[in-house]
Amino acid sequence: MDVLKELKNGRFRSLYLLYGPEQYFIEEARNLLIKNVLDGDAADLNVTSFDMTEVPIDAAIEEAETLPFLGERKLVFVQNPLFFTAEKSKIDHDLKKLEQYLQDPSPYSILVFLARFEKMDERKKITKLIKKQAGVLEAKRPAERELSGWIKSKAAEEGASIEEAAIHQLLNIAGFNLSVLAMEIAKLAVHAGVGGEITEEDVTKLTARTLESDIFRLVDQIVTGKWQAAFRIYYDLIRLNEEPLKILAVIAGQFRLIYQVKELSKKGYGQQQIAGQLKVHPFRVKIASGQSLSFSENQLSSIVQLLAESDYEMKSSGMEKKMIIEMFFFRLQTMMKLK
Repeated sequence: MDVLKELKNGRFRSLYLLYGPEQYFIEEARNLLIKNVLDGDAADLNVTSFDMTEVPIDAAIEEAETLPFLGERKLVFVQNPLFFTAEKSKIDHDLKKLEQYLQDPSPYSILVFLARFEKMDERKKITKLIKKQAGVLEAKRPAERELSGWIKSKAAEEGASIEEAAIHQLLNIAGFNLSVLAMEIAKLAVHAGVGGEITEEDVTKLTARTLESDIFRLVDQIVTGKWQAAFRIYYDLIRLNEEPLKILAVIAGQFRLIYQVKELSKKGYGQQQIAGQLKVHPFRVKIASGQSLSFSENQLSSIVQLLAESDYEMKSSGMEKKMIIEMFFFRLQTMMKLK
């Protein structure tokens, strides 16, 4: 994340390529540019954005070559630059003109390509050139160890520290969305105070729960055979007016993940490979991998089928939806006893 360090320290380049699936880092870089590059009353007039699915690259280059209005620099954002990927564009882009600009960019403009794509086409000449000429931020989803480090650094930025157990609890409750985690860390740091430590107890008390995190805990209780705790979580969700159909859908998603992880592990895939294949966070794969040990492949296949039947009953029968989920739990409990 050298680009982010540069931007935070007030050092700027004429060209940037911000690409990858993790939107938080791309937005962080974009906001730092807007905050630190533009100044004065005319700041808003010196930032423009062009969508490459709607206009040709010529328009962005022309804007970048135009002098800023009552300011030293201007920002030009280029959204959806599909010409860096293997995907075909409906717009005819003059890539020769872009190549010329990349080799000799305007000294008073900062041209920023926002490529929110999983992959770039590394074979293309234009892709090789932008990576050579620009400041490049690859916005990857952090792995488990990197995520822990990121949480510690965010807490430090807020003037606090965070214990290891609190990090795991935060991920269990808040999930893996970096924007959500950043907001929760800021809130927890205020509670801890400057120089204070965020504890596991703080996280448990103060972190806003999501449906996904509660379902994660529910499934974890099922896996470990703690049915009373599982039912307690379920009835808490009902009391919070969570829609049973949505609860069932999230439970189904978690069991599908466990099944897929078990299948891919059997084929020799590592956890990072599985995370990439399924497009989920590696931490979720790690947890699902551990949970999969409690089930055989046949059991998981039966559970996924059982969930599909419950979903069909919920959408087509006149039965009370809450009762359908309870029936699923009892059938699952029986299935696991027969293991």
